Amino acid sequence: MRLVLLACLWGRSSYSTLPTRPSGAGLYKVSAATMGTPGNLPSRDGRSGTLAASTGIRMETVLLLLACLWGVANSAPIRLVSGPSRCAGRLEVLWKQEWGTVCDDNWDLSDAMVVCRQLDCGKALSAPGSAHFGEGTGRIWLDDMNCTGTEADLSACRTRPWGEHNCNHGEDAGVVCSGFAEPAPLRLVDGSTHCSGRVEVFYGQRWGTVCDDNWDLLEAEVVCRQLGCGKALLAPHGAYFGQGSGPIWLDDVSCTGKEAGLSQCRATPWGSHNCGHGEDGGVVCTGFAELLPVRLVNSSNFCSGRVEVFHGQKWGTVCDDSWDLTDAQVVCRQLGCGTAVSAPGSARFGQGTGQIWLDDVNCAGAETALSDCRARPWGDHNCNHGEDAGVECSGVVEPAPVRLVNGPNHCAGRVEVFHDQQWGTVCDDGWDKNDASVVCRQLGCGAVLSAPGSAHFGQGPDPIWLDDVDCSGNEAALSECRAQSWGSHNCKHGEDAGVVCSDTLRIAPLRLMNGPNRCSGRVEVFYGQEWGTVCDDSWDISDAEVVCQQLGCGRALSVPVSAYFGEGSGPIWLDDVNCTGTETALSKCETTLWGVHNCNHREDAGVVCLGVPEPAPIRLVNGSNFCSGRVEVFHGQKWGTVCDDSWDLTDAQVVCRQLGCGTAVSAPGSARFGQGTGQIWLDDVNCAGAETALSDCQARPWGDHNCNHGEDAGVECSGVVEPAPVRLVNGPNHCAGRVEVFHDQQWGTVCDDGWDKNDASVVCRQLGCGAVLSAPGSAHFGQGPDPIWLDDVDCSGNEAALSECRAQSWGSHNCKHGEDAGVVCSGTPEVPLLRLVNGPSRCAGRVEVFHSQQWGTICNDSWDLSEAAVVCQQLGCGTALSAPGSAYFGQGFGRIWLDDVKCSGREAALSECAARPWGVHNCNHGEDAGIVCSGGI
Repeated sequence: MRLVLLACLWGRSSYSTLPTRPSGAGLYKVSAATMGTPGNLPSRDGRSGTLAASTGIRMETVLLLLACLWGVANSAPIRLVSGPSRCAGRLEVLWKQEWGTVCDDNWDLSDAMVVCRQLDCGKALSAPGSAHFGEGTGRIWLDDMNCTGTEADLSACRTRPWGEHNCNHGEDAGVVCSGFAEPAPLRLVDGSTHCSGRVEVFYGQRWGTVCDDNWDLLEAEVVCRQLGCGKALLAPHGAYFGQGSGPIWLDDVSCTGKEAGLSQCRATPWGSHNCGHGEDGGVVCTGFAELLPVRLVNSSNFCSGRVEVFHGQKWGTVCDDSWDLTDAQVVCRQLGCGTAVSAPGSARFGQGTGQIWLDDVNCAGAETALSDCRARPWGDHNCNHGEDAGVECSGVVEPAPVRLVNGPNHCAGRVEVFHDQQWGTVCDDGWDKNDASVVCRQLGCGAVLSAPGSAHFGQGPDPIWLDDVDCSGNEAALSECRAQSWGSHNCKHGEDAGVVCSDTLRIAPLRLMNGPNRCSGRVEVFYGQEWGTVCDDSWDISDAEVVCQQLGCGRALSVPVSAYFGEGSGPIWLDDVNCTGTETALSKCETTLWGVHNCNHREDAGVVCLGVPEPAPIRLVNGSNFCSGRVEVFHGQKWGTVCDDSWDLTDAQVVCRQLGCGTAVSAPGSARFGQGTGQIWLDDVNCAGAETALSDCQARPWGDHNCNHGEDAGVECSGVVEPAPVRLVNGPNHCAGRVEVFHDQQWGTVCDDGWDKNDASVVCRQLGCGAVLSAPGSAHFGQGPDPIWLDDVDCSGNEAALSECRAQSWGSHNCKHGEDAGVVCSGTPEVPLLRLVNGPSRCAGRVEVFHSQQWGTICNDSWDLSEAAVVCQQLGCGTALSAPGSAYFGQGFGRIWLDDVKCSGREAALSECAARPWGVHNCNHGEDAGIVCSGGI
């Protein structure tokens, strides 16, 4: 007994003096006697007479042991709410399945320390009372807390019994903790790459999973960022990557998307959940881990200083063991700072603080980033900060700015160049159009017209900076041309050189790089035959608006700075961009001269544009099939109806077209298909008839109407005219034989009257059997049974199906089966082209297939990873990660080519899989299939 008791006391020393409860004291441990004990513990007051004196000590020991064990097993969950993070807020404790507050009587930093420890939130910073974080509601569970500060959790502290207090919610206690020193470690397991898989978090010395309640892309974004895996693609639920084991650490995770680590997001307390491992959350990231940030500090410029590298959300130094010029060269290259001049050690640039991240670095010299070099594991070293490594780089050789002055505009005038903090002129010795063309290019002023000398635009002031300039004409800046050294000349200002440019400012091409789609990413501009970045100094929404407009990407949504989309390379072309927002191109905005800046690539500007808006999804509900019913449109994350004011057949035609439902038959109003509920999204719709989507038609603004649901509009479409299936029978293979066509639930033959290769080519195409070789008649492949379905078939050769060709009406003919038509195809079908559109990379998106000279989509009926695997393989995109349906990547337009696709996963092309005939389906574009492959990751 004593050994067990000692073990218990050792594990929780705060139970060493279980107090009696003298009258009026009102203090208990929050443990056995007060937490719903197993039976009523007898009084420890010896005066009760119920215990023999000889057994008092023994009973006291038993009680103490029971209290200790019960308290350990019943640590009450706690949380901090209504604060800025999960590590600061009003303290609440869970007891009897109800959250309640703690009174601030005697509440101090010792109590707060225990809370911070229990929540793994670092150290206690303050213990505010008086409902600093707002008044709670419901029960006040605890009062007169008295912690020593060493307890493992709040339930080990002395306090009044549960629910006994003399307080109100104006006295609710709060806590402010320092927070996590580092985010809790994460990993992704059972995925195809290290950037996809089941999310697991390390806490309490154990790995555990995360429940998928409320799990979405915001949480996935934080996971991907923490792991250096780029952007989030998917946040799959339902143990998509298999069920984990062990604890489920987090539930109801709610991130803003900006947190540095998942453990900094709001969530239930560690280990508190209502989930099973069938709900384990997963993540699929793009997988582009950005190069590890590096910086040079404590020097006169950003191209020299103490080397610091960012890892685990902290900057740390590099030890100088084995540090040499080769290692320094990698740092200079990564920072865009030219070549390495020296690699000083011994804390030449002062001693750093905190972590020493790298030691025994050994670069080959060709690496693009220091983190690519061989070194000891992160944080493993035998150094102190007196050994911090440094680097001196040659620095960025920036082109000298030029300008044209004293002319009719900024594209004509006397040439002046900026050097040594002073503008000066250029002598006209050897000055010609080659030299002038470089000036025009550098200024973005179009082509050179002339290169006048002899101070044509007036004499400039001293100094004369350049003489004997000799450009090839291909240089990006005048200072790159051969010339005398700066200030060396034999000229006077009567020889000042001039330039006249065409003054037709060329619109510099733009692109957005490293973003999830073509309409978001790092801004890059093409100038001087090279792509370069834009510095984020003064970068704002007006500048972004111009970029989005120039790229045809809609309105600007945000202007991320500080290399949000990763650091670029090469020149930084523009700085201090100042657009009004009305310019047609970024190169027409006010800015510094090309290549003149005071930035580095850590300041590369980015843009997120709205993109080309997808049409609002629509559906027809409450009708006899999906091609008739009440019109509903999806907007603002909600389905709503359309008012029948001005509703007519033209509007209905657009709906039928958008749904792939043929032509409009009628446009009934007055809630013919029943009254909808919720929003009425559109009113006074006025379509021209040529629109591809209802949301393209003129109408009142979304939600603006004077209607009720008794006026809900409806549509009846003709429905999908499915091509009649064909087959070739009685031949040597499925690509040669007698032609049979399926109509009215029965196979029948085709008469050979007028039968030729044009007709046969349509059959070969419809069956995916390659090119036509011959079109034999006269029952070449034997006589078929009745009926004879088609006669006088007349195809142009471009139809997608035989039933689309001109012919007599079904069953009308003047033939016998001795005239049954046949076809011989090459049997080596061309593999239809595939593409993935509207996704973040070429290897993720909506699946589209090219057939009959037209791109179309694939219905998601039966669509799963087997089909996705074939598409990924056909496109050279690696393995399939997911096969999302329900138009996950937006609804397509036009034909739905394939439905009920069934692949084994071993086919070389999607067209080899079993499926309905081309164009035969029972779907709409809300069911378009998509895939995500590993190859874009």
